[in-house]
Amino acid sequence: MLRHIVMWKLKDTPDGASRADNIQKLKSKLETCRSIVKGQGHFEVGTAQAGYDCTYDVVLVSDFDDKAALQEYLDHPKHLALKDFIATVREDRQCVDYEV
Repeated sequence: MLRHIVMWKLKDTPDGASRADNIQKLKSKLETCRSIVKGQGHFEVGTAQAGYDCTYDVVLVSDFDDKAALQEYLDHPKHLALKDFIATVREDRQCVDYEV
């Protein structure tokens, strides 16, 4: 099984929207990618909580049966549709995939 973790730090005010608004928009958009391919398991989207010293705003933790399932997810139209929005609002992105 593969675990796929992605974290995003968002810009303060891209396209006139607040960072807080874009955090919620990104979370909602990511949630549409839950269970879109066979072999996709655990899927969790979290947002940084106020009062903690967090360096990133949004995190995705998802599990896939194998590399083929992860690749199918990455190539899925719902996932690809997120890229334009994310490119507009993100300041930084980190990703790690590892075997569980």
